[in-house]
Amino acid sequence: MKKLFALLALASVAQLAVSAEVVGNADNAKHKVAMCIGCHAIPGYKATYPMVYSVPMIGGQNAKYLEDALKAYRKGDRANPSMRGIAGSLSDQDIADLAAYYSKQTPAQK
Repeated sequence: MKKLFALLALASVAQLAVSAEVVGNADNAKHKVAMCIGCHAIPGYKATYPMVYSVPMIGGQNAKYLEDALKAYRKGDRANPSMRGIAGSLSDQDIADLAAYYSKQTPAQK
């Protein structure tokens, strides 16, 4: 009987971990955006490594899209070396915070 209760408790903890959703906080991202601004806040900016690449403005973009994009860069599913390096340094909470921050902006904001 003790084993059954232990298994049930373990299953409950596992379920909580799986169902815990990271919620972005735009205010927390204010101290995290420095690495983004250098490219994504310059209208018409083009990066030149490893090839010429038009850098998109991300202000006003959908939060889910931004989260998915950063996670894809982190995983290597998107192939920009600079973005992969940056995304690789971000936690899930960082990604959610940055997505919340940029999704609340208008496209003209930096």
